[in-house]
Amino acid sequence: MTIRSVWHAPTGQTQQDTRLATSLLLTPTGELTSRGGVVPGGLELRGASALQCTIQPGRAVVQTASLQGAYMVAVTEVETVTIAPGTPGGDRKDLIVLAIEDSAFDGGATNQAVIRVIQGAESATAPVEPQTPPNALPLYVVNVPKSAGSVNWGSGVENRRYPTAALGGIVPTHGFRGQYRGQYRDTGERLERFDGTDWFAYPRVPVWQDWRPTWTATAGTAPNYGNANVEGRYVQIASTVHFNFRITFGTTTTFGSGNNSNWRFSLPVTAARTLHCAGYGDVNQAEDQVPTPADRANARIRIATVNVFELHISSAKARAGVHSFVGIADRSYPWTWKPTDYIVGSGTYEAAVTL
Repeated sequence: MTIRSVWHAPTGQTQQDTRLATSLLLTPTGELTSRGGVVPGGLELRGASALQCTIQPGRAVVQTASLQGAYMVAVTEVETVTIAPGTPGGDRKDLIVLAIEDSAFDGGATNQAVIRVIQGAESATAPVEPQTPPNALPLYVVNVPKSAGSVNWGSGVENRRYPTAALGGIVPTHGFRGQYRGQYRDTGERLERFDGTDWFAYPRVPVWQDWRPTWTATAGTAPNYGNANVEGRYVQIASTVHFNFRITFGTTTTFGSGNNSNWRFSLPVTAARTLHCAGYGDVNQAEDQVPTPADRANARIRIATVNVFELHISSAKARAGVHSFVGIADRSYPWTWKPTDYIVGSGTYEAAVTL
């Protein structure tokens, strides 16, 4: 049969049927395969004597071939494992595994889950641990020194267990590919979510990014930065955007043409709505002493459309001068601009799309 169900037909349910159908409760790695591993906290190794250790109770999943299924194993009593003494030919790495024996698939005589030792090859220089055989889950590597009659159970053991969890559970590890959008894992430092393509910190860690606002005008010839120094940075946290900028005009900067041609600057992220006040800034007239010293004025950052902001000036100048009118910064307001004049500002607004 190619469609299998369990606890359904009155007779005929096989072990294979049960493994394949109940694996839907495990973390998937493919259409019919599941993530093997140890349920966190189980199958701990403890030294018992010179060449013996114990594996404490615990639970694990051993994934075999896709149609053979995933074996869910419970070790309910302490298991004693014996390591062979060191040999004169060199050091050795022995591998302790949890193995599945199933005569219907491997042709053997037994049907059981067993913890066994796979003895590594001795080496005078750098011993290599054995490969994990099919239908087995690695647990520990035990380093056996040359001709040694005992193992250092404190420093001579390397953990090879990796964790697993039920479907939808948070797997406490990293380094494995996600299988579905919305899957979670715990790297030990942060929680991550799989978006269908890659893993990302969850909630996403906000990152400041460079931003160069596009400079336009509502009428006439558009201004152009030329060799102006344009600095902009922004960060989006959920639906909130913070931004700051500094624009220092250069010798090749042009300021546009046309009367009352209000300047506009693009936002780093599309806004949810227009806003009378998204922040504040300064417009600064660099000092040249001809005809007047440096001056400055405060500007309110107004989101004119969901994509641009304007600089609305309604304050007196810093030297207590007055403006001839109140309005939006442009090529001749609040003064005629020149190289080294600059604009700075920062603001906060609601984004149209929440991350």
